[in-house]
Amino acid sequence: MLLDIIQTSEGGGFIIIKDTVDCCGRQLLKGFINAALKREEAVHVLGFEVCEDEFRAGLDSRYTKGLCFHDGYTDPLGWTDCLPFTMHQFTALEINAHLNQSEPVKTVTLVIDSLSWMLQHYSPVVVCQRLQELRRGGALRSILVLLHSDLHQQGIVGSLCHLATAVILVSPGMSGQYTVAKTTRRTKSGKVTHEEECFNISEDLVVSIEAQSSSCNTVAEPEDYEADPAANLTFNLRLSEVEREAKENLSLPFVFSQEKKSALLRPRPGAGRILYEPDANDDFDQEDPDDDLDV
Repeated sequence: MLLDIIQTSEGGGFIIIKDTVDCCGRQLLKGFINAALKREEAVHVLGFEVCEDEFRAGLDSRYTKGLCFHDGYTDPLGWTDCLPFTMHQFTALEINAHLNQSEPVKTVTLVIDSLSWMLQHYSPVVVCQRLQELRRGGALRSILVLLHSDLHQQGIVGSLCHLATAVILVSPGMSGQYTVAKTTRRTKSGKVTHEEECFNISEDLVVSIEAQSSSCNTVAEPEDYEADPAANLTFNLRLSEVEREAKENLSLPFVFSQEKKSALLRPRPGAGRILYEPDANDDFDQEDPDDDLDV
């Protein structure tokens, strides 16, 4: 599934690469960019975390003509007189204006490195709204973002992933020879598929699948430890077998057994009795109990 997403240019696609401090996803991001450049697509990068030279390192120089790096790393807040890309320009109008400055091409891929930087300066609601505006604008073929998932609350990460057509979580493999990708893909029909794959990235940023999830071992995540509320108490909250048996055999004072009910309802000598003699005007017609009324 990972190679299908990399090699297919899906219109209106929104792909999120989630990484953590244990495994960086920038190499996979550059692998996506390298594949898009080889398809002769125009790639516009909003770079905030690394400089342009570092970002271009490893990309195939034969195809980097189609790569446009918008420098948000040098002066992201616009404190100097130079005019790089700043965080204040993270709007659909400003981004589309930057896209129109380049040569017109049929397909344009927007890359944001990284979305975590934007979340430090904008609320999650604003970020989601502006991503949706970019997707609906029609100028972009696809959007590819890098997200450091361990820097944000899980609710924020989940909201962003809900907008995406594909989410790729990268984690280290057991032996360190490969990386594990957990991919979730949502099609236009609403079908959601999941797959785990082990992959490698060569020096020329070509992604290759090494094994499926059944063949690769991932680093075991620590299980959630549930504290025992009855531990380390000065009294005992549990019952022994003898105590449990005694509890089950105990008769409660207001719960009548069948024998007790029979004893209470059995007539005894000298007990009172109710004798009733029906009157002539008594009405025993149950179908019309109000027959004796003048209505």
